[in-house]
Amino acid sequence: MTFRLLALLALIAGLAGTALAQQPAVSAADRVAIRDVIQGQVEAFRRDDGDAAFGYASPMIQGMFGEANVFMEMVRQGYRPVYRPQTFDFREIVEMHGEIAQKVHVVGPDGKPVTAVYPMTRLPDGSWRINGCYLLAPDEHQA
Repeated sequence: MTFRLLALLALIAGLAGTALAQQPAVSAADRVAIRDVIQGQVEAFRRDDGDAAFGYASPMIQGMFGEANVFMEMVRQGYRPVYRPQTFDFREIVEMHGEIAQKVHVVGPDGKPVTAVYPMTRLPDGSWRINGCYLLAPDEHQA
């Protein structure tokens, strides 16, 4: 599990260091679908439903962690703001490294605000899955 957590943290650090680009052209239906997937995962976190939460992750993320319980432990340890948010407010959708990414303003259980950025991936059947998440402090530069 430690290797997987370190690999994910390295991936996240690399993504966090890059600037976000302009808003991409995303259909209204895709915007709703993306929000529904993210909201579904957050609701699964609130219920401690690891299988459901893991089901919203992309095949790449599922492959990195292998099992829902390993994924949930990583979220509990490293992503408290999205695991137990006080508030969760969707913001704009941006393009990052050629991927669509949803920005969300989150206030975590400690009362501190962060911006969660969710890179998304579209599966062959047209559905969306979460392809990672990284957290930015509110005072970090964001495009």
